[in-house]
Amino acid sequence: MSLSEEVPKIPSIELLQQRFLVTSGPKESHAEAQEAIMKKIKEDHMAPFYQLICEEQGWPVDKALLSQLEKENEETLKKLDDRLKDAEENLGETEISDALLAKAEHFAKIGEKEKSLTAYRVAFDKTVALGGRLDILFALIRSGFFYHDNDLVSKNIEKARSMIEEGGDWDRRNRLKVYEGTYLLTIRNFKGAADLFLDTLSTFTSVELLAYKEFITYAVLSSMVALKRVDIKKKVIDSPEVLEVLHEIPHLEDYLRSLYAGDYAKFFVSLAALETDTLKKSWVLFPHYRFYVREMRIRGYAQLLESYRSLTIQNMAQAFGVSEEFIDRDVSKFIAAGRLNCVIDKVNGIIETNRPDAKNAQYQQTIKHGDILLNRVQKLSRVINV
Repeated sequence: MSLSEEVPKIPSIELLQQRFLVTSGPKESHAEAQEAIMKKIKEDHMAPFYQLICEEQGWPVDKALLSQLEKENEETLKKLDDRLKDAEENLGETEISDALLAKAEHFAKIGEKEKSLTAYRVAFDKTVALGGRLDILFALIRSGFFYHDNDLVSKNIEKARSMIEEGGDWDRRNRLKVYEGTYLLTIRNFKGAADLFLDTLSTFTSVELLAYKEFITYAVLSSMVALKRVDIKKKVIDSPEVLEVLHEIPHLEDYLRSLYAGDYAKFFVSLAALETDTLKKSWVLFPHYRFYVREMRIRGYAQLLESYRSLTIQNMAQAFGVSEEFIDRDVSKFIAAGRLNCVIDKVNGIIETNRPDAKNAQYQQTIKHGDILLNRVQKLSRVINV
């Protein structure tokens, strides 16, 4: 059995996704998400999580179901306590460590946050092997994701990175990159996420955190907003790992290829489709979907305008498959924010580019720094003369 198959899906990131959908997803997804949540609660006897989700969503509590779940939790906990006691009295360090980890996983599985975190930390302190300690840190990071606790995620990523440098194995090094890349996406660091995801395209095994297609989707989306056009071609479009599944992910291939090829109308259509079907339905990307779509619209506009000294509003609107009014309004907004280097001549219906001269910018910067230096020298000379 491979190491990736041994990593338990605890806490369940799939359940995290369903909880997100029932809370923030489109209304048409709520009923199906609620059904999936209740199925998981019953399968894993999640009494604490059942109480939490009912309170959060305003669902009525089925007291008979809750009582049954709590009874099953008590029976499981008793067995785990007996196992731990036997290990402490009759067995060795490894068996004690395994028993402590099993108890932590039980609490994590049923949604008992504080008890699971405490139990994981006890297990961590009793575990000797570096690999086992790292696996516990990965479980704590997943718990941070599950409970939207960024502090828990970031602290344990930092701790895992430090331990990896001490001699972590190849598989866990790559796993940490995927975990950290996912965390960077949640805090809108697309460049950092893209670098880590692209570095693990051929070594991905972290199925306990992301499904493979989901991983490829995040790799492509983060790369599109973060990398230069030439790097997108080299690292993404020509990547065998991306090409293998790209056609299986709705809208992603059109999105990736259309911008590179300059098919801006198709690019806008696929971007809108991804916003609806992917960005707004992802627990990772949802908080950033407006930012992401805005940045990609700017990128599309800038790429087209780079090819011309001037362009009619009509031609630009046709290129993107939208109305002239939309282009006028949208481009004007980005010009005012300093995001596009162009001006709109509304009288003649023309957009004129005014790309900054790099040499002139360096000259102005040198003069500015020279003035600051002269002022400091003058102040210093006055102090010395006094």
